[in-house]
Amino acid sequence: MAPLQDIATRARQLREEIERHNYLYYALDAPEIPDVEFDQLFRELERLEAEYPQLATLDSPSRRVGAAPLAEFSQVAHRVPMLSLSNAFADGEVAAFDRRVREGLGVGTVEYAVEPKFDGLAISLVYQNGTLVQGATRGDGYTGEDVTGNLRTIKAIPLRLHSTHPPRLLEIRGEVLILKKDFDKLNRQQREKGEKEFVNPRNAAAGSLRQLDPRITASRPLTFFAYGLGSTDGLAPPATHSAVMDYLETLRVPVSRERKVVLELAGLLEYYAAIGARRDSLPYDIDGVVYKVNDLAWQGRLGFVSRAPRFAVAHKFPAQEAMTELLGIDVQVGRTGTLTPVARLKPVFVGGVTVTNATLHNQDEIDRKDVRIGDTVIVRRAGDVIPEVVRVLPERRQPGAKAYSLLDAVEHVCPVCGSHVIRLPDEAAARCSGGLFCPAQRKQSLLHFASRRAMDIEGMGDRLVDQLVDKNLVNTPADLYALGMNALVSLDRMAEKSAANALAAIETSKKTTLARFIYALGIRNVGEATAKDLAHHFEKLDALMVADAEELQQVPDVGPIVAQSISQFFAEPHNAGVIKQLREAGVRWEEGERAPMQSAISGKTFVLTGTLPSLTRDEAKEKIELRGGKVSGSVSQKTDYVIAGAEAGSKLAKAQGLGVTILGEAGLMELLEGEA
Repeated sequence: MAPLQDIATRARQLREEIERHNYLYYALDAPEIPDVEFDQLFRELERLEAEYPQLATLDSPSRRVGAAPLAEFSQVAHRVPMLSLSNAFADGEVAAFDRRVREGLGVGTVEYAVEPKFDGLAISLVYQNGTLVQGATRGDGYTGEDVTGNLRTIKAIPLRLHSTHPPRLLEIRGEVLILKKDFDKLNRQQREKGEKEFVNPRNAAAGSLRQLDPRITASRPLTFFAYGLGSTDGLAPPATHSAVMDYLETLRVPVSRERKVVLELAGLLEYYAAIGARRDSLPYDIDGVVYKVNDLAWQGRLGFVSRAPRFAVAHKFPAQEAMTELLGIDVQVGRTGTLTPVARLKPVFVGGVTVTNATLHNQDEIDRKDVRIGDTVIVRRAGDVIPEVVRVLPERRQPGAKAYSLLDAVEHVCPVCGSHVIRLPDEAAARCSGGLFCPAQRKQSLLHFASRRAMDIEGMGDRLVDQLVDKNLVNTPADLYALGMNALVSLDRMAEKSAANALAAIETSKKTTLARFIYALGIRNVGEATAKDLAHHFEKLDALMVADAEELQQVPDVGPIVAQSISQFFAEPHNAGVIKQLREAGVRWEEGERAPMQSAISGKTFVLTGTLPSLTRDEAKEKIELRGGKVSGSVSQKTDYVIAGAEAGSKLAKAQGLGVTILGEAGLMELLEGEA
């Protein structure tokens, strides 16, 4: 075994290397290694810190995953107030700012540092001797909220500054935001999960940062850009703001690549026009540009007025909004069955294009904004984001404006397939109930049906499903079992061998379990665990299909809302028809699946981590659940056993800290065999 000193050195090297790659990836968008190599470095660090807890440090990248939830945020008094900027909306106001600066300094020419004005959430980061010790929101400028735990999860923020002699105290100020591409992906995931979409990146970033559970923040794609300094101790102050930004860059703190230094009013307006022309192509949202006197000594001479500095101003862009008339409301059905109301608009030019349609999101938003057909509305469009109706102008409302109800408009049936439309009490969205039948949901339902934890049809991925649906070869999951060789070999990149493999996988999937089949149906609110509980309780599919809400709620963890989802799914004739076709095609299972046996581990909670010698995680999970145990994804004080294999990570370390019983595969099998 290597000496502890060598292991400590390796851990330090790993931390430094991981943070360097984080900086390259998240700040510079210039990764040097593929994700798989980065993951190997990260796992090695986790393993070392798990085996040698004394080597774990406050600034370790392994601490970014998020700590336990907080009851509330504590307050932080800013050492130096975080004041807001005065705004300028016209060239004349910028000219007046430049004139006041020159007159205040008594000079004829001023050098300005200029940079984009990020549309995010202002925060303060405090580093002591190079280590991040506190992070806070702006709040009212004098007092903010302590969001240190959440900020630690943002990979763009260094946990330790890249410096051999960092200042004793360095307060860095900047903006937390979400890049446009990450925001689009986040909302796409929200739609696929059937959850409410975020209105814009700024709201998403602000909401994500102020989560009481840092694990939620860690799951959101937040990033960070610095724009200046607050309080410092032990730092030889640079002479200019641009030098401050250059210094931050040497510390591997992300700063804007669009920053420049310009002269006089002409330089300010030229920069504003150049950034404005590139606004839509920038990776992040901005709502203007910021001008600051570059010389820090001159900034001190100019000082502050009220709650804003005299040496800086924000030159705001015109809002990407326009006024128009709402002519009518149509309904679109998404791939998960969500019905979205879409406003038909009198054509209006906004955000560089002519807009004729805009999303209204859902009925709750229509009601909240009091949108009526015939109203005059404000429409917003920014870049490639779908235009939306922001608000109504009630003072312009005509007497004939009509209130709108989505369910009444579609007569409670899907406009695509005619299935019933439902809206559960806890959801904003109305949904088509014909999940197995509706053309709008076809691809999504097929992918779920074929997924590994459902029918497990190997090779049935996005590309193949896209072709099968687009060529009208498959309309429902039952059609998969009618596919033949000729149909498959006609597809792109599908030779006879590949086609034969696909057909074999489809044939193999016919023999399944009732739990898998229930899960494969894609019933709203019915996950893998609930599907198993339903299979064990009812034992036969026919009994489940005719069960009423009262019977369904006798199943563990099935409440009124889940029961309503199940009842409405099986009550839809289209779904029942597809299920009948699947059974006629040969899909089968053993009726009367065994419920988990009662044993000494019944109700005990297990967590699996690392790679076991001979069991996959699914196999281990199945063995545990068969004997009444539960498998959780995270370690807590309620965890009874952690089953650890090779390269076990932070879960093992947490289990050790909590004193949870830790077993290997052999110990698990001994425990289970003792219950056989």
